[in-house]
Amino acid sequence: MPSLIVEPPNTQRFIMDRDDRKRNKNIGKNFMCRLQCMFSHSSSSESRLSLEDTQQWSQSLEKLLESKYGLATFRNFLKSEYSDENIEFWLTCEDYKKIKSSFRMSSRAKKIYEQFIKAESPKEINIDYHTREQIKRNVKTPTMHCFDDAQKIVYGLMERDSYPRFLRSDIYRTLLESLAADAMKG
Repeated sequence: MPSLIVEPPNTQRFIMDRDDRKRNKNIGKNFMCRLQCMFSHSSSSESRLSLEDTQQWSQSLEKLLESKYGLATFRNFLKSEYSDENIEFWLTCEDYKKIKSSFRMSSRAKKIYEQFIKAESPKEINIDYHTREQIKRNVKTPTMHCFDDAQKIVYGLMERDSYPRFLRSDIYRTLLESLAADAMKG
């Protein structure tokens, strides 16, 4: 009777681990290429993704969001988890605060309310009833600060929940490993 040759479980795990490392390395390289392509038109000193910049993202959510590559990476991570409404709302509020025209502000405030604040809205953010009702009243006569309370709540949620998950994610760890390996090569 012919015997079946079966590899020991440890060998199989080693092969799987090696394959996973290769796949993650490629994911990191592909993601770096996509990020750099997204910003290739930039002529600033931050035109290339660096290991130092990427390491600084772990210092705070603020540092991550200040970096164009950090922001793009974080947004991609949140999209991959189907939880990008918070960052989209936060960024929309940052843009909203730059509006000078009262007509544009009124129009934009209503759109933000319909998209993010209103119960059952397409990208409804997780805020308490009191804040939601206050914004509903504020939108009737909007100011540049009418979304501030909700924006603070959302930032806090991202800081306590999404950001730590991002730092533990394969996307971030693989990107760091890939940049570190490139730095070692010179």
